[in-house]
Amino acid sequence: MAEIARRYGYEFQIIEAVLRVNDNIKQRMVGKVVKALCGNVQSKTIAVLGLAFKPETDDIRDSPAIPLINGLQQQGATIRAYDPQAVENAKKIFKNVTFCRDAYETADGADALVIATEWNEFRALKLERIRGLLKQPVIVDLRNVYDPQRMKSEGFTYVSVGRRERA
Repeated sequence: MAEIARRYGYEFQIIEAVLRVNDNIKQRMVGKVVKALCGNVQSKTIAVLGLAFKPETDDIRDSPAIPLINGLQQQGATIRAYDPQAVENAKKIFKNVTFCRDAYETADGADALVIATEWNEFRALKLERIRGLLKQPVIVDLRNVYDPQRMKSEGFTYVSVGRRERA
């Protein structure tokens, strides 16, 4: 709607405000990953799980993974990625991304793992195996798939969205 309005010389301020908020949220997600890695992703490898905009689809239009991956790459990160259905569509838009066969291959040797789409298979990860594959036990969960207390007890530095940090 905003684009159509712009074409005809109109501005829907409420829609424009919503778009600005959404863009800001996407940039904050990049910031969460950067902060989890002590403020620097330059030369770090980030494993991204989930490329589709929602589970059970191969559709990547408006996926939060797009600005996330682009933002991390702009800051010098190397990206490894996996999605159960959307890899072929993602290959058409992403440059310099290593696409993997599963979550474990994606995590292997990465400095942090990011959950960008809440696929059920990501809810059932073998966390001990993931921890052993990562260079650092860092998970940034942008979909709140896991319980923070459980992740802490599993030995992870765990960052989620919209939850109050507990001591």
